[in-house]
Amino acid sequence: MTISFKDKVAIVTGAGGGLGKAYALELARRGAKVVVNDLGGSRDGTGTSDAAAQVVAEIEAMGGEAIANGASVTEYDQMEKMVADAKQKWGGVHVLINNAGVLRDKTFIKMEPADFEFVVKVHLTGSAFATKACWETFREQGYGRVLMTASSTGLFGNFGQANYGAAKLGLAGLTKTLALEGAKYNVRCNTLSPVAGTRMTEDLFPEEAFKLFAPENVVPAALFLVSDDAPTNAIVGAGAGGFHSSWTVMNDAVWLKDEDRTVEGFAARWEEINAFTNLTAPQSGSEQSGNILKAMQKVTGTGPASARG
Repeated sequence: MTISFKDKVAIVTGAGGGLGKAYALELARRGAKVVVNDLGGSRDGTGTSDAAAQVVAEIEAMGGEAIANGASVTEYDQMEKMVADAKQKWGGVHVLINNAGVLRDKTFIKMEPADFEFVVKVHLTGSAFATKACWETFREQGYGRVLMTASSTGLFGNFGQANYGAAKLGLAGLTKTLALEGAKYNVRCNTLSPVAGTRMTEDLFPEEAFKLFAPENVVPAALFLVSDDAPTNAIVGAGAGGFHSSWTVMNDAVWLKDEDRTVEGFAARWEEINAFTNLTAPQSGSEQSGNILKAMQKVTGTGPASARG
């Protein structure tokens, strides 16, 4: 089986280097026409360069089609124009990989509010803006593939990255709702949590590890997650040739009777409430309510109707 992107138009944000560049090049090799979006700034979001144009030149040198785009993901009107330009040139947009990002790491006590706000704006709001600009096109054509870039920091936490972690977990949550809203239109949304040696992480890895975690090792997961046969609502980790899935899970609810529904009653049952057993991965938020009602029924023998009363 060969996974092809022939006749597909793909937008990759932050594609001037690192992971985004690796995605753009492989999409082009597999037949996609690629919008290479990048401001060309440094990893803290300052400055500009012609990084996107250089990637386009590489794609064209191997016989592919691409255009450079210097729009900022933080400006919705610029995202709308980016999509409109792609549609005017190639007739549609089918794939969006939200990869643009910045780092402004500091411990929370030392972090300026502006640095928190800016990182969230680029990663979370920027991904939402780019996706929103594509969304109506995806619905109209009955096809769309969206990939959000989360992080182990968002999923599991990391010292000194409160702004980055907040944005990255937000992206996983955004994906879950968009996967539900896009389902009837064949719009599939997934989340990737990559570990890669790029300019964003070059001073975080020892030299040998930096080479091991080359961006190209993440590409197989990223491109599968935006392919025709992609799943939806998946969270996939990738790096150095290793791949795994992650889930947001919950255990069985513990239902407290009226007389036990106090702070002390909760404390007395905490070990049971916090037990890492009987885990499920809900596919929508409504399953939390269902879990609670199920626990109530187990204790009282009554169903949801009684709970509503």
